Amino acid sequence: MDATELGRWTRFAAKGGIGKCTALQDCIAEQPEDLMFMKDDEITVLMQIPGQPDLYLGYCEGVVGNFRGDAVRFHSRLKKPVLTKRQSAVS
Repeated sequence: MDATELGRWTRFAAKGGIGKCTALQDCIAEQPEDLMFMKDDEITVLMQIPGQPDLYLGYCEGVVGNFRGDAVRFHSRLKKPVLTKRQSAVS
């Protein structure tokens, strides 16, 4: 993930993402793209990974990464993401 993409996800997380969840257990990152968290940490859910029914992208303690849904308790039903394209200003 490059710096620009990371910045976008961080800003989206600050707005609440598509939902929140709480970690049910400690989770150690096994791959560089995995999210590490401790039991009872709150994670902001950014998106569900396409083609992976139980894999999500989340934000916790300033880090963005993948996590499994069975390791967390979702606070409520996740929002449906709205994809929009920004129009560039023409000078």
